Amino acid sequence: VQLQESGGGLVRPGGSLRLSCAGSGSGFVFRINYMSWARQAPGKGVEWIADIHPRNGNTTYADSVKGRATISRDNDKSMLYLQLNSLKVEDTGLYFCARGSRKTVISTSAYDRGRGTQVTVSS
Repeated sequence: VQLQESGGGLVRPGGSLRLSCAGSGSGFVFRINYMSWARQAPGKGVEWIADIHPRNGNTTYADSVKGRATISRDNDKSMLYLQLNSLKVEDTGLYFCARGSRKTVISTSAYDRGRGTQVTVSS
């Protein structure tokens, strides 16, 4: 499984970003997998922030981003997205996509994930 994130950068508080994650790899069928976004701030542990069902598109969000984030996917393109609005300084961190739902990400470190894309929110 190969997951490659893009779209991070430096943004001012109140700004927006759209992160992308491209899934590929032999034997990896993107369309049948729950997918998540998570982040890790400097010196802190991994924080799961959103997941999306593989078929019906149902989504769940962490309280820290609820109302400001939208996770979406394009199964035909094997792409996962995260739209982040009204960014805060505390949203700074390394954002990565992962194969699996919230339960997978919070209960184990043994899941497929990308290397991440850095998001820095600063004035």
